[in-house]
Amino acid sequence: MLRLPKFQYLTPQNINDACKILADQGPAAMIVAGGTDIYPKMKRRQFLPKTLIGLRKIDDLDRISGSAKSGLTLGASATLTEVSSHSVVQESYAGLAKAAGAVSTPILRNMGTIGGNLCLDTRCNYYDQTHHWRQAIGWCMKAPSGKGWPVLQDSKLNQSGVPCRVAPGSSRCWAVSSTDSAPMLIALGAKLKLIGSKGERVISVKDLYNDDGMFYLSKAHDEILTEIQLPPSDGIKSTYWKLRRRESFDFPVLGVAVALKQAKDGTVEHAKVVLGGIGSCPFEMAEAQNILTGKRLTENQIEAASQSVFNPARPLDNTDFHLFYRKRMAPVYLKRALTELATMGSNV
Repeated sequence: MLRLPKFQYLTPQNINDACKILADQGPAAMIVAGGTDIYPKMKRRQFLPKTLIGLRKIDDLDRISGSAKSGLTLGASATLTEVSSHSVVQESYAGLAKAAGAVSTPILRNMGTIGGNLCLDTRCNYYDQTHHWRQAIGWCMKAPSGKGWPVLQDSKLNQSGVPCRVAPGSSRCWAVSSTDSAPMLIALGAKLKLIGSKGERVISVKDLYNDDGMFYLSKAHDEILTEIQLPPSDGIKSTYWKLRRRESFDFPVLGVAVALKQAKDGTVEHAKVVLGGIGSCPFEMAEAQNILTGKRLTENQIEAASQSVFNPARPLDNTDFHLFYRKRMAPVYLKRALTELATMGSNV
């Protein structure tokens, strides 16, 4: 049985106190909300924080407010179940309801939060193993010792000399972004509010991520994600398609998020296509977006847009399924997503 290491658990009453603890303790402290990702990683000795800062007692962090007309605000501590089952999300941001509802299992969705899913640690076959397994193969760049990942978070460079096991000659880690909600929120044009010891700022969801398996988040260590701001739905239609081995449980090895708006004659006025699960961050598919914009969703346009993602989709052999299969499935899943939207009514 894998057991948790010893740690101190603090429950600040407000966000400013939580930020102060993070700033004072540095990499020795980590944030926890639902805990569905951090606790298993602590058991595997991937994370070894001395202090966990629980967010559950902070008021309003789990509140969902607003409307499709004015825009919807999701508190970062709202559970994935609450997000996926919310009437406004289901009616006007259907892709987000589908993405949040596709995470893990019902029990874990009742615990896991939308903010936690956005900040989900990157994954890799060499990294997501027990302490003894990783020690036996000689560690990896993302977890270069038995001391746990947080000891490296105050450094922006890998100085351990331990190679990436996926690409041994690489100077960076290639662990994969496995969040379901991020690709969809990027496609929907959502923004995030971050609060830290130096104040607060609002950034796009896309700007939260770096293309780096180790340093995958752009936020400062003492910044806390407090809310997700969805723009007015404004007739946007959206969907999310997820490839995984077990339909009821697994992380995505390919996620396809699509959001588009059509004119009355069916012409696509706006299109966003974002792929997740194939690299260290979600990627916008610019060519597919350009092919769709200004055209109707005919079979030929859908086929052309779908095939255009084959070359940009470049998964590595560090998750479930063979990398070439995942690459071949990117056009297939985009075609299914676009076909679904082509037959869907307006979300005005």
